[in-house]
Amino acid sequence: MRNIVVFASGAGSNAGSLFRQAKDGRFGKVRFFLISDNPNSGALKLARDAEIWNMCFNPGEKAARISSAAEHFLLEELKRINPSLIVLAGFMRIMPASLVGEFEGRMINLHPSLLPLYKGKDAIRRAFEAGEHSVGCTVHYVSNELDGGCIIAQSKVDVLNGDTLDTLTQRVHEAEHKLLGSVVAELLRKEDA
Repeated sequence: MRNIVVFASGAGSNAGSLFRQAKDGRFGKVRFFLISDNPNSGALKLARDAEIWNMCFNPGEKAARISSAAEHFLLEELKRINPSLIVLAGFMRIMPASLVGEFEGRMINLHPSLLPLYKGKDAIRRAFEAGEHSVGCTVHYVSNELDGGCIIAQSKVDVLNGDTLDTLTQRVHEAEHKLLGSVVAELLRKEDA
């Protein structure tokens, strides 16, 4: 049984998609864990509804950064869980270097742009407002550079005539669900090889 930890801050649509794919057997024998920094996140509700182990931690008052107390707490929890894979899916905090180093090669991030374009927050909105003809999503290994780790896979989404930010965002989310599931399945397959 392999353990997969998902970090999410918001609605949790990508976490929910992974949970559904796991239930359908796509990832083999895995156990999911959901960790959030937001006690009101939809991701926590999805995990509870799916009877998946979940917890919320206090990130401290450091904007996008995690406090040293939270960093120590997460490091101990993750060592206890011993994950094969850590997935940042809509997690709006910067992972501390100690966690990145401890789980190097086992921590991936889903970002809603075609990196290296539009790193950071509000990537879809910024690309839409810039008049891009295509946007998309990227899964990459987490490094100490914000959205700068080695790219694993990308999915392009064309901007259509008449698109609004909402319609484009919805299509990017659909692409994210497919891409993230494919990458997780492939990484687990490689681990088995």
